[in-house]
Amino acid sequence: MTTHMNETDSRPCIFTRACRVAPFLGAAAIIALGAMFLTMSGAHAAGGDIELKERSWSFEAPFGTFDRSALRRGYKVYAEVCAACHSMNLIKFRNLAEAGGPEFTEEEVKVIAADYTIPAEPDDYGDVNDRARIPADPFPAPFENENAARASNGGAYPPDLSMVVKARNGNENYIYSLLTGYEDAPEGFDVPAGMNYNAYFPGHLIGMANPLSEEIVDYEDGAPMTVDQYAKDVTTFLTWASEPTREARHRLGFQVMIFLLVFAGLMYFTMRKVWADAH
Repeated sequence: MTTHMNETDSRPCIFTRACRVAPFLGAAAIIALGAMFLTMSGAHAAGGDIELKERSWSFEAPFGTFDRSALRRGYKVYAEVCAACHSMNLIKFRNLAEAGGPEFTEEEVKVIAADYTIPAEPDDYGDVNDRARIPADPFPAPFENENAARASNGGAYPPDLSMVVKARNGNENYIYSLLTGYEDAPEGFDVPAGMNYNAYFPGHLIGMANPLSEEIVDYEDGAPMTVDQYAKDVTTFLTWASEPTREARHRLGFQVMIFLLVFAGLMYFTMRKVWADAH
């Protein structure tokens, strides 16, 4: 009889310990999962077994922020080099002034937008004239349509760059590697006419010619005017364009983790108090 009572009494004791620890373990698991997602980076392979270059990016999780100077320089590289062939249909000029981005002033954005035109509404006679773009307008497309784009690029269709960083394996490291990966083909590697060798492009043959060269874009802030710096800056800009809310997401994720940690502690000590009183 005594043995039976001891076995029965031990079960609530084990159950009590589990109930005390379960809320803490559950919250700890959620925190660990959140930390994993915050610190996840893109795949490091461009395709096959090509290892990408890796840079230390200021915007990496969990506390990363965009370098505003790099974003402004990156926009300049895009506008003066990339925009000749690539559109950014999802970005409007006003986005350049929003928090978390390049943060140009409203006046600067107006000046930037006014350098481009867009068809205006038909006038009283039905004629359509061009007007200067305003901050609410999208970035201009370099070609009227896909056929025109292909005709100007040897049949290749330059992709829109609005989401290109998130759309490529390796994310920002892939874009940076691609832009700095143009080199002479190895001996015996055949490069057809109209194609270029790139060490980080899948298959190594790419229709886009090397877009960057030393001092191709003038920097007014004293930053080096090198291929490496151009590639880093425009990659930073394209990363922001692909995910304009990245900084806000990092802040929210960190706040949630802090909340869960505090909540787990409160639950743990509450359960200890409840089960202590139950004894």
